[in-house]
Amino acid sequence: MPVLLGFLIAIAIGLTGVGGGILTAPILILFLGMPPVEAVTIALVFAAAVKLLIAPAYVWRKQVDFRILGKLLLGGIPGVLAGSLFLERLNTGRQSKVLYAVLGVTIALAAALNLYRLRQQNVTHAVRDRSGWLPFLALPIGAEVGFSSAGAGALGTLALMSLTKLTAAEVVATDVLFGLGLSLVGGGLHWSAGHGVPGVLWMLLAGGVAGSFVGVYLSGTIPTKPLRAVLCLWLIVIGCQLCLRGFR
Repeated sequence: MPVLLGFLIAIAIGLTGVGGGILTAPILILFLGMPPVEAVTIALVFAAAVKLLIAPAYVWRKQVDFRILGKLLLGGIPGVLAGSLFLERLNTGRQSKVLYAVLGVTIALAAALNLYRLRQQNVTHAVRDRSGWLPFLALPIGAEVGFSSAGAGALGTLALMSLTKLTAAEVVATDVLFGLGLSLVGGGLHWSAGHGVPGVLWMLLAGGVAGSFVGVYLSGTIPTKPLRAVLCLWLIVIGCQLCLRGFR
């Protein structure tokens, strides 16, 4: 089952561009019955592994703006540290309901922002560089990633589009490396705290490697915008289900 899930998640990432964190954690919780903390840990490590495979291509194409990336990491790294430590403190029996609720809200919000981005694809980017605000916005984004594994893709891209003059390709590339940095730090912290489930992770990665090739191949033949919209709507439903579980 985890191999199949990793395969399908990787295909969805390749076809739609929706990040691994927002997909992996809720699937592990709802379909495999995994506790939220372990699901977040595996989602972060899985997302880091997938982005490690694709990040060199963006660097090779010189699409990464390292000045902007540095500003994002300046706020994002402290944020992911804070979010990871906060998740560790909530890792108790009764407080797990809070984890379900916050995770559900984050996933639904990130999916809604992805839908918003679909409608804004033809809108021009910021007319002037306001990247000085990026460290302050990256701080809460990093905290969300450390706490729920979701948010770097939707929130990071929205911040880059609103505050910088980067092209669409540079926004995607810079945000991928931003998410990679957050996933490495957050996943490493959770893993060192003993939250990982190596057997499940290796099976996810086994399916994910194969699924990434299939997703890349299909992305050239299948229109991705409708698929992405359907996936985001489905994630909003999943997020609401997690919220209900937390408030139950």
